[in-house]
Amino acid sequence: MFLVFLLSAFCCAALLLTRPRALSPARRDDIAAVQASHRRPTQRSGGIAVYLALAAGAATLPGDILPAYAALIAAALPLFVVGLLEDIGHPMTPLRRLAAAAASSLLATALLWLWIERVDLAAADALLRFAPVAILFTSFAVVGIVNAFNLIDGMNGLASGIGSLTAMGLGLVALHAGQADLAQAAFLIAAALLGFLVFNFPFGAIFLGDSGAYVTGFLLAWMSILLLDRVEEASAWAMLLIFFWPVADTFLAMLRRTLAGRRTDQPDRLHFHQFTMRALEILWLGRQRRFVSNPATSVVIWVLASAPVLTGVVLWNAPGAAARALGFYALLFALTYILGIRMLKRPKRIAGTSGPATPGARI
Repeated sequence: MFLVFLLSAFCCAALLLTRPRALSPARRDDIAAVQASHRRPTQRSGGIAVYLALAAGAATLPGDILPAYAALIAAALPLFVVGLLEDIGHPMTPLRRLAAAAASSLLATALLWLWIERVDLAAADALLRFAPVAILFTSFAVVGIVNAFNLIDGMNGLASGIGSLTAMGLGLVALHAGQADLAQAAFLIAAALLGFLVFNFPFGAIFLGDSGAYVTGFLLAWMSILLLDRVEEASAWAMLLIFFWPVADTFLAMLRRTLAGRRTDQPDRLHFHQFTMRALEILWLGRQRRFVSNPATSVVIWVLASAPVLTGVVLWNAPGAAARALGFYALLFALTYILGIRMLKRPKRIAGTSGPATPGARI
């Protein structure tokens, strides 16, 4: 794991020092994007470092997990390539991205001959006994997780930090269930992300990019599927708890855009991490300290996201308790978001902030 950490960090350093022309941030106009949270063009090539480190990490794995892990690395390649093309300035339509994610998931299903067979709901589990239904549902779930990690990739260290938490949560569950080889594979994912995090947090010298976010979500989703397949006692509700933050933020984004009459793939500035950053700026830091509010937002979200992950680890084999905990966190997430948005819309809340008041108060 330490070697994978070092390789990921070394690749990031090499990309920053050599600054390959093909990866130049000048090929994109990221800072003009509606969802942008940074103010200078930055390489989005961190996914290259993470993918290479994870591919090389296969050499450190025991034989029991190696074939499955190698198959997942290979299956992730189409998704990685599409994400990388987007990162270097060749726009990919939402349909192409979805198609790449679905293709990678179907390739993993074919290579492993594996799909989700249960979700701990009697009616749904009965449907999942039919392989075609189960395969389609598996692809849908994996595509959802892939895009969820891409949607939360908005602050320095946010997606990689939550990805590391998720990987460590899955690894701990695997250890509890006696699956040491699967735990090692999950910890390798955390190590690669932490190696990247050295250069991404707090100053954002390099970004994970679509390629990195997609691969992170893809591999973590399949780690959970492997865990559910290997361990009968493992709860699908506990897996949802471990993935809670990206899933909840994505579901909220889709609901919010649908209610507003917009396409669900249309970007906005109303994600949980974006309103958290504006809250920090309006109530404390001011808009001129984005270099502080950006990484501070990630730290706040890390703390919040760690609670459901830890709960999922504790309740890994208790489906009833895990389902109730999931409902509690979903309610808490929604209420916090609604109250936070309403609070930031109150003009009196901007008093005492540094910098212009009106722009910072707008949601």
